[in-house]
Amino acid sequence: MYNIKLFFLLILLTVFALPGNANNKSPILQPGAPGQATKEISAEMATDIANSSYTTADVYFMQGMIVHHEQALTMSKLAKQRTNSKTILDLAGRIEGSQEDEIEFMTSWLKDRGEDTKYEMKHMGMHKMAGMASPLQLKNLSNSKSTDFDRLFLQLMITHHDGAIDMVDTLKEQPGSRYDQLLSEFVSDLVNDQAIEIERMNGLLINLSDDPRAGLMAGLYTAEEAISNMELIASLRKPAGFFDPKNPAMRKAVDPDDEDEVKSIEEASREGRSPMLSFSNTDMAFKDNVMVAGSYHGFNIYELAENGIPSLVSSVICPGGQGDVSIVENLLIMSVQDTRGRVDCGLQGAGSEPTPERFRGIRIFDISDLTMPIQVGGVQTCRGSHTHSVVSGPDADGKIIVYNSGTSSIRDDEELAGCYDSPGDDRTALFRIDVIEIPMNNPSKAKIVKSPAVFADEETGVLAGLWRGGDHGDQTQRTSRTDECHDITVYPAANLAAGACSGNGILFDISDPYNPKRIDVVTDEGFAYWHSATFNNDGTKVVFTDEWGGGGRPRCRAWDPLNWGANAIYDIEDNKLVFKSHYKMPAPQTETENCVAHNGSIIPVKDRDIFVQAWYQGGISIMDFTDSNNPIEIGYFDRGPISEKSLGTGGFWSVYFYEGTIYGTEIVRGLDVFKLTESEFLTKADIESANNAFPAVGPKRLFNPQQQMPMTWPKVSSAGN
Repeated sequence: MYNIKLFFLLILLTVFALPGNANNKSPILQPGAPGQATKEISAEMATDIANSSYTTADVYFMQGMIVHHEQALTMSKLAKQRTNSKTILDLAGRIEGSQEDEIEFMTSWLKDRGEDTKYEMKHMGMHKMAGMASPLQLKNLSNSKSTDFDRLFLQLMITHHDGAIDMVDTLKEQPGSRYDQLLSEFVSDLVNDQAIEIERMNGLLINLSDDPRAGLMAGLYTAEEAISNMELIASLRKPAGFFDPKNPAMRKAVDPDDEDEVKSIEEASREGRSPMLSFSNTDMAFKDNVMVAGSYHGFNIYELAENGIPSLVSSVICPGGQGDVSIVENLLIMSVQDTRGRVDCGLQGAGSEPTPERFRGIRIFDISDLTMPIQVGGVQTCRGSHTHSVVSGPDADGKIIVYNSGTSSIRDDEELAGCYDSPGDDRTALFRIDVIEIPMNNPSKAKIVKSPAVFADEETGVLAGLWRGGDHGDQTQRTSRTDECHDITVYPAANLAAGACSGNGILFDISDPYNPKRIDVVTDEGFAYWHSATFNNDGTKVVFTDEWGGGGRPRCRAWDPLNWGANAIYDIEDNKLVFKSHYKMPAPQTETENCVAHNGSIIPVKDRDIFVQAWYQGGISIMDFTDSNNPIEIGYFDRGPISEKSLGTGGFWSVYFYEGTIYGTEIVRGLDVFKLTESEFLTKADIESANNAFPAVGPKRLFNPQQQMPMTWPKVSSAGN
């Protein structure tokens, strides 16, 4: 009996062990296109079709990259006869050597797989091969010499290298690509090598600049400085309790193994661990002779002397970020967005699980006694509060109306009822702003009264009615989806508000502040993230800013586009936003300096439109946009980077003009105070005009971010009687 069972078992094993089962005569079929016949194919052909060792996209990439590299060789070989710069000649020599080696590798890779090395234009047109120099650019390079050649060579080669990285990014988007181990390693090395080479070339381009801000020496408190048409009258370091004495530069902790790897500065900056508590300085508000400077860690209250220099009165520790502040009479309003924020202002964080101890929203403090502020109210919101805008108040009924802009993650409904995260749910906290009422006589009763869906399609009611995210075509920026406003600046005197709303710039009618209505909406193919908005003094123009890279990336390098990470200037004509021009701080910055357009304010010179603005580690720039089509820089201040070797977030967060003085919050270093000086751009009378201006409506000594009042000037008495 045992032998019989063993016999049948062997038969079964033999049958099922045969590949494909030799007795199976079932055909293997491959359908054709619709209307075409189905054909029978062999098992070998079926296997070849399913082979995933490399893809067609891999082949096209390698073929195209050979052509791409050949152009780099063409440009590099021009150097010997056109420049005597040893640095440029050495660079061109390195590029020649590396590109030739890589062309040899790519050619061998294709031949070993039986693929043609010839590039077929039909697969990826030249316009798709990112970074390639045009015939005219190559002609101009060939006809240039000396420094002109050096500058153009670096500009074209940086764009060329960056284009190669873009081609890799495109390859990564293709299903199944880079499965081949050799190809995967080659692509990884190519991206890293090209990024490091770009950083070197950016440094060379900076050295060719004649701008005094180019190439300033680095240092936390010893950095070299450059200034024009301004005077630095005071620099205050952060108060005790608002910096880590062991790590005042707020550097990340890096694993020792990571330090040994050779990476680009920007790539290396993405690694490391940040502490839970952030000490970044943020926004400012002013009332009478008081300035409040916000921070991710709380806020500091200063009294301003007659010469504008601040002296510290008190420091309030209340973590939660980002700490944007506004003042209404004796109340201080502060934005809180981080999940570590606590109701009790505790330092220990609130954990990751839903808890009633967490605070994200609007905090309210009574600052009647500047030496002892008291938290008297708060409004919890679904997405926290990144920024807020005081729209009006206190009105006749004693209420303050505030617009809240939440940009952070949406809370769990278990933690705060009514918070829904799904974009497809009409109840979602996305695509909305919050309208908050604060009763002056009882701030503890502050509450959200409406959350209007300000981006909804006006015809269909679909919440996601504006920009859906993505780029605008070839060689354009990828713009964020419009599901939030970063800043909303109100101009109550004209019942207008300008919203910088991630993917769009928006002009609102706020005649009914509880129901803001869209008047006009614009896009910009160079904007990554619509960040902030500022009206001119007459309310007839808007300056929008683009925070390309989120504020933490180096985006003012010598080769960065001048319309990316810049200002966009619009005139308001018949309630329409009409684009006029872009403006970007012109001084080239290093790879270790985060730089992009950020917060600023109008300098109220009569009959002029002048804007002073923070550019993070790009410093301060003063822009005259009286002629909307031709904005010019009329003053600046800059320091060298915090670090020469590593990228970290620093520089100026906000820069505002208040009662004759310019104040700038430095994220890491502290607070700087400036005065304007006479120049070819500003006369003594111009400066006196700005110094004497005051709000035409409301309190005469008040400045809140995102709340603009038209400024006016004292009447000049006529001579005689």
